[in-house]
Amino acid sequence: MKLKQIVISIENSPGRLLEVADALGKAGINLRALNLVDTGAFGQLRLLVSDVARARQILMEMHISAFVNEVVAAEIDDAPGSLANLLRPLRDANINLIYMYAFIGSTAGKAIMIFRFSDNDLAIDVLKKGGYRMLDADAFGILENER
Repeated sequence: MKLKQIVISIENSPGRLLEVADALGKAGINLRALNLVDTGAFGQLRLLVSDVARARQILMEMHISAFVNEVVAAEIDDAPGSLANLLRPLRDANINLIYMYAFIGSTAGKAIMIFRFSDNDLAIDVLKKGGYRMLDADAFGILENER
């Protein structure tokens, strides 16, 4: 149920994100979800892509350090209070939310939230017990394995 996410630091300069997006696009790699956060001179770019190993290889060839970590994706109702309802049992289980971002899903009335927790495995168990639909790599069309 965990997804492999690529994380890179890119310079906050005109065209740098374009270079990354263009290189991945030319290689036939589809961006499934992304989050870009300003950290000063650099931004931290988090990517869910269609082919994790190939994307990382391309970035490394561009001399962009890219590492892979794991995140959790859960589907929630697109309604007021839904996020709070999801977070409450995680708090009760003493699971720290490190970061999150939203992904626009294809199911009407639903939203997909992507999380990194202090304990992803425990968070998955808590969310499953709460009846949340957890999304895996297949749901995103992501190839995660090395070739």
